[in-house]
Amino acid sequence: MNDFSSRLALYWPALLDGAWTTLWLCSIAMLLGFALGVLIHLLANGRSRVGVAFTRVYVSFFRGTPMLAQLLLIFYLPSALGLDIPPMVAAAAALALNTAAYQSQILSSGFAAIPRGQLEAASIFALGKYNTLVHIQLPQVLRLTLPALISELIDVIKVSAVVSVISITDLMRVSQQLVSQTYRPLEVYLVAALFYLVLTSLLSVLGSLLERRWKERT
Repeated sequence: MNDFSSRLALYWPALLDGAWTTLWLCSIAMLLGFALGVLIHLLANGRSRVGVAFTRVYVSFFRGTPMLAQLLLIFYLPSALGLDIPPMVAAAAALALNTAAYQSQILSSGFAAIPRGQLEAASIFALGKYNTLVHIQLPQVLRLTLPALISELIDVIKVSAVVSVISITDLMRVSQQLVSQTYRPLEVYLVAALFYLVLTSLLSVLGSLLERRWKERT
């Protein structure tokens, strides 16, 4: 037991750095994915047939193909075109594009739940589409879809383990490096799994607190 505790003290700093990388990478991807998800929803419900067709293909592709394949495509395709992008940019882009497909479906349910009378009132007062979206629709959509969005963020954190294949020093990559140094895969991966569990549990608790606070205000 003492030996494990001493080894855990050695694992801890590296795994903590990896967990931090995982968290901020997924947070950036989630924010970008939210913006793209809103855009996809607007295109899907717009008047342009091209826009509607594009969103259907987009959502079908990113929901119907493995995350690993998407990551490798986004990482290697620019190289084939003579462009060199950092692995971190490729990882954030892949996660953002993937989660955008899922968030667009989540957000659609939130937009649909807004009473139509509010939109008619905004139109009467000539608020404009942008102001209506930002000041009336999005705040309510966030409140209505928060549990689902937190769940999606948790899924993004879990699926982000694949970014280790392009040498991103996330939690999984750090775990692999420790295994190659210590030759104790079961021990290291168990601790890494606990790190993932702590991250997702904290996010779940945070989501519950935010949801409760919003309910108290209404």
